[in-house]
Amino acid sequence: MKKLLALLLVISLAFPLAACAGGGTESGSQEEPAEVATEAESAVETEEAVPAVLNWNIGADPKTIDPTLNGATDGGDVINNTFEGLTRERSGVVYPGIAESWDISEDGLTITFHLRESNWSDGTPLTANDFVYGWKRGMDPATASEYAWIWHYTNIVGAEAAVEGASLDEVGIKAVDDQTLEVQLIAPTDYIISLLSFYHFMPIKEGVADNEGIWAKDPAQAVCNGAFKLSDYSIGEGLQLVKNEEYWNAENVKIDVINGKFIEEASTAYQAYQAGDLDYLPSVPAAEIPKLIAENPNFYVFPLLGTYYYNFNLDLDLWSDAKVRKAIALAIDREQITETLASGQVPAGGFVPPGFTDADGNDFFETAGMYGFATDGSKVEDAQALLAEAGYPMGEGFPEFTILYNTSESHKLVAEMVQEMLKTNLGLKVKLANQEWAVFQDTRKEGDFEVCRGGWLTDFMDPMGLLGIFKQGIPYNTPNYNNPEFDALMDKASASTGKEHFDYLYQAQEMFMNEVPVIPIYHYSDTMLVSEKVVGWDRSVLSAVDFTTAEIVE
Repeated sequence: MKKLLALLLVISLAFPLAACAGGGTESGSQEEPAEVATEAESAVETEEAVPAVLNWNIGADPKTIDPTLNGATDGGDVINNTFEGLTRERSGVVYPGIAESWDISEDGLTITFHLRESNWSDGTPLTANDFVYGWKRGMDPATASEYAWIWHYTNIVGAEAAVEGASLDEVGIKAVDDQTLEVQLIAPTDYIISLLSFYHFMPIKEGVADNEGIWAKDPAQAVCNGAFKLSDYSIGEGLQLVKNEEYWNAENVKIDVINGKFIEEASTAYQAYQAGDLDYLPSVPAAEIPKLIAENPNFYVFPLLGTYYYNFNLDLDLWSDAKVRKAIALAIDREQITETLASGQVPAGGFVPPGFTDADGNDFFETAGMYGFATDGSKVEDAQALLAEAGYPMGEGFPEFTILYNTSESHKLVAEMVQEMLKTNLGLKVKLANQEWAVFQDTRKEGDFEVCRGGWLTDFMDPMGLLGIFKQGIPYNTPNYNNPEFDALMDKASASTGKEHFDYLYQAQEMFMNEVPVIPIYHYSDTMLVSEKVVGWDRSVLSAVDFTTAEIVE
C-alpha cells in the first residue's frame, strides 16, 4: 500500500498542476498599449481577429446544467464555467468569487459576505438577493433538488428544516443590502467557505428558472454569471459556450468560444483528439494510459477526493446477510484492478480516500486502516469461509445476480474483472449489464438493480462530504443503508469541530465498513489529455475543470 501511495505522489509531482494550468492565482490587469490605435485601425483589427476556440469533450450529455438540480460531474463541469459562486476553488485553494471578502464573527456563527459589483449575462445587476433566492430554491421541497440534502452540512440556521417543509422565511440568510449577504450558523463550520464554491450554491436569477431545469439548456432562457454563457445546445450531440462579456473579470477571459461535445466512448474521443478535432479530453482509453504517462507531457494525472465502489441493493433479500456481502468484498483483488487501469488509482479499504487531514495532522485514510479488508487477493480464504458460514460453500445454491454499470470502457473492464474474481474465488455466477448514463442514473435512483456501480467525489474538503451521502433519506444513498446509529454519529460530527468532529467520523466509517453496504474498489485519480496549445486552464481538487483563465496559444 505504501508503495502505491508513493507511486501516486510521484505521478502527481511529475505532472504538477501549476505547470499545466498556469497556477490558480488571480489574473493581473493587462498592460496598457504603448500607442492608442485610431478607430479605423481598431475596426480593421477587430475584423481580422480570429476567435480563440476550445474544443472540449464533456463526455456524456448532462442530465441537467441547472446548478440547483445537477448532481453529476459532467453537468458540474459546465456549470463551473458558466456560473460563479461566492467563492471559487482552484487547485485546493479557495479564492474570492462574487464575494470580494467576508468576515466571520468571534463565535463563528455569523458570516458576512461583501459582494463585488457584477452583472448577469443579460446585463442586469446581480445582488445578494440572487443568492438568497438561489439558495432557498435549493432548499424548497417544491424544487425537488437531488442535492437538497447538502443543506444539512452547511449548518445554516433553519436550512435543514426548510428542506423538510418548514418555512423558508426562518432560514438564516439575508441580503443586508445589494452587496452584503449575511449567513447565520447553528454551529461553527470550518469548511463552509470551501463548500460555498460548489455548484449547488450558485446564485439564480428569479423569474428565469423552472423546476425541471429546461431553462438552463435553452440559450434563449439561460441567464448565468460566469465567464461563459450558453449559445447552443443539441441534445446528444454537444453544446456551445461563448465568452460572457458581462462577467466581472471578462477582460481576463481569453477564450471566445467553447465547443463542447458529448462523446461517451473514450476511444472515439481519443481518435478525435489525435485528428486535431478535440483539445481537451477528461478521459482516455485505459489501454493508452501507461504509454501516455511515460511519453506524453500533455497527459495529466492528479489524485481526487473520491471513491469508486459497488452498491448492494439492501432492499433485496438477496443481500440480507452481512456475511455474504463481506465475503464478496474480501474476494476482490483491488490492486490487480488498479494495476490494470494503471492511472494512479489507490486501492480502497475504507470509503474515505487519502487527502483529508484530521485535527491531529494525520491523514484520515492512513489512520482509519483497512477494517479487516485487504487491497490484494490475500483474503480469499476468509471470503470462502464466510460464504460457507452463510450456507453457500463455493457459491453453491446462491442465485445468479447482475452487476449494472453505465456505458464506459473502463467501467466495463472493472466489471469484467470483478465478475471473474467472484467466479474463481467464490464460485458465484454474475451477469453484467450496462446502460447509457442518463438511463442508468434513473435506474439507480429507482433501486431497480441488484448490484450497481457507484462513484462519489466529495463536494467539500472534509470526510463528511463522502460518508454523509449514506444517511437515510439522502438521494445518493443508493444501497438504501439505514442505520440510526450511523446517522446519529454523522449528526454529531456535523455539530462539532476539531478532534471531536473527526472522532465521530472515524466511528461512523468503522460502523459503515463493518456492515458492508457498499464495496469500495479504489480511490479516484483524475486524468486528462490537453493539447499543448491550451494553457492557463485549472481544475478543482473536487474534479471540475475551469477554463476561466485558459487561452489558446497557436
